Amino acid sequence: MSATQADQRHLLVIDDDDRIRALIKEYLVRAGFRISVAADAAAARKLVEQLAFDLLVLDVMMPGEDGFAFARWLRGRPGETGRTPMLILTARGLPDDRITGLSLGADDYLAKPFEPQELALRIEAILRRAAPRNAGGGRIQLGRCSFDPARGELWRGDLPVRLTEGETQLLRQLAGAANAPVDRFELARQTAEAAGRAVDIQVTRLRRKIEDDPKNPRYLQTVRGIGYMLAPD
Repeated sequence: MSATQADQRHLLVIDDDDRIRALIKEYLVRAGFRISVAADAAAARKLVEQLAFDLLVLDVMMPGEDGFAFARWLRGRPGETGRTPMLILTARGLPDDRITGLSLGADDYLAKPFEPQELALRIEAILRRAAPRNAGGGRIQLGRCSFDPARGELWRGDLPVRLTEGETQLLRQLAGAANAPVDRFELARQTAEAAGRAVDIQVTRLRRKIEDDPKNPRYLQTVRGIGYMLAPD
C-alpha cells in the first residue's frame, strides 16, 4: 500500500506487549498510516471516546479486560464509533477463538506470530471492504453474467439466473468487497452454520451459475488461508 493511499488512515493499536506494539507501530507508520497506541483496554477506551479511528488492531490476550470484552464494548457504542473496523490479534490459533472474535464483530483475525506484510495486507482488505468499490450500486460484470447488488439479481446475458436467499446474500457481501478477500468466517456469520461449511456449499453452487469452468473459477476465487474473493471484469 502506498503512502498516498494510507496517509489519511488513523489506526489504533491495542497490545499490552511493549515490543510487539512498537514493532507494529513502526511497520504501519512506514506503510503510511497514522498510528496511535494503547497498552490496555482502559487506555483504548479513552482514545476511542476522544478520537475517530479508521481501524483498530486489537490483541486478545491482555491483563484485566481482554480483547473480546473490549470488542463487545466497542460494538455496543452508538453511531460510527460502534462500527469501527477491527482486526484481532492473538497468540491462540484455535478455531473456537477465531469464531468468538468474528462473532463479536471483528472484521478479521490474525494469529501471532505473523508477518508484518500480512498484517498490512489484511488491514488494506478491511479498509477496502469498509468503503466498497461498488458503492454506486451499478451492475457488476462477471464474464457473460452480471449481478445487481441492489436488486439481488443475477443475469446470464438477457436471462435471469435463480438464486437462493443465501446465495444472494453471499454474492452481495463479496460484491461489496470486490477484488478484496473476505474471511470465510465473516461470510459464515450470515449463514446458519458458524463453522463456514454452508458458505463452501453456496460458493460451489454459485460457481456453477457464474463460471464457464467452475473447477477453475475466474470470478469467484478462493484465497488460501482467508476465504473468498469476487474478481469482476
